[in-house]
Amino acid sequence: MSQQGNRDNRYLLKDWRPDNPAFWENKAKPIARRNLCISVACLLLAFCVWMLFSAVAVNLDKVGFAFTTDQLFLLTALPALSGAVLRVPYSFMVPIFGGRRWTVFSTVILIVPCVWLGFAVQNPATPYWVFIIIALLCGFAGANFASSMGNISFFFPKERQGSALGVNGGLGNLGVSVMQLVAPFVIALPLFAFLGVSSAPQENGGSLWLANAAWVWAPLLLLATIAAWFGMNDIASSRASITDQLPVLKRAHLWLLSLLYLATFGSFIGFSAGFAMLAKTQFPDVNILKLAFFGPFIGALARSAGGIISDKFGGVRVTLINFIFMAIFSALLFLTLPGSASGSFAAFYAVFMGLFFTAGLGSGSTFQMIAVIFRQLTIKRVKARGGSDAEAQREAVTDTAAALGFISAIGAIGGFFIPKAFGSSLAMTGSPAGAMKVFLVFYIVCVLITWLVYGRRMLNTK
Repeated sequence: MSQQGNRDNRYLLKDWRPDNPAFWENKAKPIARRNLCISVACLLLAFCVWMLFSAVAVNLDKVGFAFTTDQLFLLTALPALSGAVLRVPYSFMVPIFGGRRWTVFSTVILIVPCVWLGFAVQNPATPYWVFIIIALLCGFAGANFASSMGNISFFFPKERQGSALGVNGGLGNLGVSVMQLVAPFVIALPLFAFLGVSSAPQENGGSLWLANAAWVWAPLLLLATIAAWFGMNDIASSRASITDQLPVLKRAHLWLLSLLYLATFGSFIGFSAGFAMLAKTQFPDVNILKLAFFGPFIGALARSAGGIISDKFGGVRVTLINFIFMAIFSALLFLTLPGSASGSFAAFYAVFMGLFFTAGLGSGSTFQMIAVIFRQLTIKRVKARGGSDAEAQREAVTDTAAALGFISAIGAIGGFFIPKAFGSSLAMTGSPAGAMKVFLVFYIVCVLITWLVYGRRMLNTK
């Protein structure tokens, strides 16, 4: 065996039985927690890169670019579109290549759009199509969510899946807030002046180093890559070909749960991408970048809480109640717009924080539903055809990971649809109300689906 093969075997877990209580307590728990910690760091940085344009787009006019509002909304939406598409193949990668090696590769390649964007914003002559390409490349960061969540699902026993996935997804989602908090700070400092980064003079007498918003993540991504290479593991029992994973696409519940996840995570990532631009159009006198980070911050923490609460009270119950509140907040949003009787930025901001909270909480609860439902359905199906317990558990793990990845791909489409809907509604009517009506109807439909399908003992049917 080659030296490289020996090194790889050191990180390969050939005996992995997290559902065995003794094995979990004596061996698996510290390994699972170490992999979770590194996964969270890598995913957090991926979300920072994925949502870069939500902070960069609102500043492009300050450094000499003359793009229209609709063009800027499109730049914030495109990373979500490519991320959603790429999540489909990414959801199959961990069982093929291993979680450790795929995390290393998928993290290090994110340095490319960061470095390119840093150069692009320094030249006001950079054409719009270049920004489109960079925005699409940022979508690779969003695809990491699918492989990361699928990978972590292999490490934890089923009764801890909601908590583990909630922590991984929730703290990973925190990257949106971290980026929106860090970006306004670093673009005011000459961090990379020694590399020749140019600044743009501002009307207030200051300078803007917009390239810093992209370049600041490159060294951190490199550190996370090194941590993943030396600190994570591959699991031998998680190996499966694409053919082994494709049957999950035939499950009707995959598509229903995708719709629910689109309404929760899709709302979170869509609002994260479009909130700053939307607030700027409705309340131009407010410096929204100083406040935009708080919504994604609330949503990310709520996602972790959603998984933990769902483990205790049940994902279906938490998701149903959460959708009711999402519908209420989206209805209240109409009353906060300029021109309405109670329209004010304070009311607008407060209601949006409620939407961020419920979108984040629902992301955690729906993901817990997915993990529990697919595990139980697969075990029941394998047992019905006479399969052994070991076979049932093996297929359950594979099906669950594939379902988590694919459903996360559908959910990410919301990151494109929401900011694009806001931009189109503003372009056609001068108001975001048209888009908001669509969101309200969608949340009401999700309330009905959750109750009628999953609130009535769904697991007794196939």
